[in-house]
Amino acid sequence: MRLKPNRPVDRLILGLDVPTVSEAEAIVSETIGTVGAYKIGLELIYAGGLDLARRLTAQGETVFLDTKLLDIDNTVANAVRSILKTGAVMVTVHAYPKAIAAAANAALGHDMMILGVTVLTSMDDDDLAEAGLKGPVANLVADRAQKAVANGADGLVCSALEVGELRQKLGSQVVLITPGIRPAGAKADDQKRVVTPAEAIQAGADYLVVARPILNADNRRAAAEAIVQEISGAL
Repeated sequence: MRLKPNRPVDRLILGLDVPTVSEAEAIVSETIGTVGAYKIGLELIYAGGLDLARRLTAQGETVFLDTKLLDIDNTVANAVRSILKTGAVMVTVHAYPKAIAAAANAALGHDMMILGVTVLTSMDDDDLAEAGLKGPVANLVADRAQKAVANGADGLVCSALEVGELRQKLGSQVVLITPGIRPAGAKADDQKRVVTPAEAIQAGADYLVVARPILNADNRRAAAEAIVQEISGAL
């Protein structure tokens, strides 16, 4: 399986963060060919998104299922086996060692990347403290990232603010995917650790996940193309 992207457009993942399949299908129709993959997260998964994933992969599109799995080993493994049937090539698992290992073992021999979620980009040091977790964020991300890779993760989902350090510690083969991407001048919304597309690429990110800056644009196709141009310029 090709883990690393070849073209600038391959690096852009569009998050279909909408409540209905019909809305998601309209977005796909508007943007097809301008993004490298479509991410289907929890909101859409519970509204028929798995069937949409099957249809998209049957049409040759790349699908990233943002399931954020975390459960006992057997349940995580069986969930991954079910997800494999959708044709998705990326799936997220919270970066707890046993969960990552179970997912990675279930995906052996298949074209699917197991991606560890370290710390959500909506969380900062204060949020960690409130949750009873030891910070700072950067230290927790690094610790979880190293353990995830050691247990079989193909890549990691992390803020671009941590990409540079992770790239140095983990090497060039680990796939790094960054959400919380906001073009210059865009609203941060509920994200707390955000960067521009160019900053993320220059820091060492392989893929960028973008949702609202494209979804809320008057011309979604043009918005996606502009981000791909920024990615190209940063490479």
